[in-house]
Amino acid sequence: MRFFDPHIHLTSRTTDDLQAMAAAGVRAIVEPAFWVGQPRTNVGSFVDYFSSLVGWERFRAAQFGIQHHCAIGLNSKEANNEGLAREVLELLPRFAFKEGVVAIGEIGYDEITPAEERAYEHQLAFAKEHDMVVMVHSPHRDKKRGIVRSLEVAANLGFPMRKLVIDHNNEETVRSVLDAGAWAAFTIYPHTKMGSERMVEIVKRHGSDRVIVDSSADWGVSDPLSVPRTAALMLERGIPEADVVKTTWQNALDAYAQSGQIDVEALLREPEVDQTQLYADNSVLRGQEPRVDVPTPN
Repeated sequence: MRFFDPHIHLTSRTTDDLQAMAAAGVRAIVEPAFWVGQPRTNVGSFVDYFSSLVGWERFRAAQFGIQHHCAIGLNSKEANNEGLAREVLELLPRFAFKEGVVAIGEIGYDEITPAEERAYEHQLAFAKEHDMVVMVHSPHRDKKRGIVRSLEVAANLGFPMRKLVIDHNNEETVRSVLDAGAWAAFTIYPHTKMGSERMVEIVKRHGSDRVIVDSSADWGVSDPLSVPRTAALMLERGIPEADVVKTTWQNALDAYAQSGQIDVEALLREPEVDQTQLYADNSVLRGQEPRVDVPTPN
């Protein structure tokens, strides 16, 4: 099987992770802009970070046969620094239309503050104006209220629900998201979000329509193989393969392909890797023998 992990913070992961992901069948990812673990103090930090998402990280993933896409946005936690937030929001047009950007995100709520809501509304309005997909972060605390408010704000702005992906769902929130017509994504992240066992039960109860599985693997204790491992458990527990494919591949593809930034035909072919390539004079190798795939004759 091939897999699409539509929420993973690749900048936090090693090349060993990329090799393991590719070997497990992960063929495509979305890397959303996020909180990097400590406050950024100036807008230049965001310029460099966004540049890496559309540049080096895209190249690095391709060197292991993984098609990299990203989302650009001001994360909810840093929206509370309103002076810096205003400068970051001014960057959106500079990066949002770059090759490989499939969404505005991850945006939304952390503590559900007025400042977070103003940043969320601004970015939703920008995405609506430019017919873009939005990836919404839901808060770790008071999650249901945050998700319900995310949906309300989007509806009040007239944002199309088919282009809204609400992430970090759980058993209490899934029905609200699906009933609203949005995509319900679930983070398989040890201890703090959703486990594979719980994900199996959610698919059994709610079905596979508009349900998406991702890893959100980052600098914390997390697993970049969460998607293929959850797929294996689903099959083991008797969920039909068609539903497993939808939740771990097709739904993510359908949601983010609305951006027009995903090469679907390339995803369906075997990847061809050439590790002799360089990015800004840099290689993913340090003296190792490069992998160079020979194209298969038609």
